Amino acid sequence: MGKARPRKGRPVCGVVFLDKPKGMSSNHALQRVKRLYNAQKAGHTGALDPLATGLLPVCLGEATKFSQYLLDADKSYRVEATLGVRTTTSDAEGEEVERKAVNITEDDIREKLPEFTGKQQQTPSIYSALKHEGRPLYYYARRGIEVPQKVREINIHSIEFIQFNGNVLELQVSCSKGTYIRTLIDDLGQALGCGAHVSLLHRNGVADLNADNMLTIEQLEQVAEAGELDAQLHSVDCLLHALPEQKISRAEARDLLHGQPVNNYLDREVAVGDQCRMWSERIDDGKEFIGVGALRDDNRFWPKRVLALEFCEFSLDDLK
Repeated sequence: MGKARPRKGRPVCGVVFLDKPKGMSSNHALQRVKRLYNAQKAGHTGALDPLATGLLPVCLGEATKFSQYLLDADKSYRVEATLGVRTTTSDAEGEEVERKAVNITEDDIREKLPEFTGKQQQTPSIYSALKHEGRPLYYYARRGIEVPQKVREINIHSIEFIQFNGNVLELQVSCSKGTYIRTLIDDLGQALGCGAHVSLLHRNGVADLNADNMLTIEQLEQVAEAGELDAQLHSVDCLLHALPEQKISRAEARDLLHGQPVNNYLDREVAVGDQCRMWSERIDDGKEFIGVGALRDDNRFWPKRVLALEFCEFSLDDLK
């Protein structure tokens, strides 16, 4: 067998809080960031439509191992809806399919909003990226091919009214993974009797990440010229704040990184299958993120996903 080809790029590790621009696909934005960092691997934690802007966490290198934890996280959005017009895609990029007069008041809107909060079934737009037989639904929609509509359970945690001016409504929405804001706005417009579509959408929250730390691609390019790109990286652990934390010894860190289990020290009841963040002690009395362990029926945490050895800051001699 021949030698494996070396990977292109450098083994950078961390998370970039990207402010995705309007009109750019999430994958295009991801590739821009990957090239700026000359990273070997990159991935994001949940796509935004080209129309949308806002928080797109981009995982580089080892951080891609943990991106799934934010794919499953709650999201929040500031949405601008234009009432009186429905479109094929339920947003401003679609073709108009219906137009009605907007004869409603702010009180009418406030009265309807509670009906759209809580757990519910949602049927996403046929122009969504959900897959059918390996292809996204928009592939079939653009070709006029009918496919079974997919229904999923979502949870709208809250809808905050911001303002209503003319035929433009602004809301702040907090929701579970898998929620299509376009579909929510289309359904709300139908309930109000006038129709609606998303004209602007800005994601301002993913789990508990601080959206105030977002950087645009232009800002990243500027810090790249100054040689300070790596200073903008956030620790991999930022993806995992929903998990409990367990501190382990350096010897246990060695075991975990070599595929061995460690004892359960959590001071609360945990169930088999529960996961936690593993932190190792350091000589300087600090701590260092090692990876994620999952509890098995022997009441020990076994490695679920761990960092590669070269990304652990303490001496590798300690891990031999």
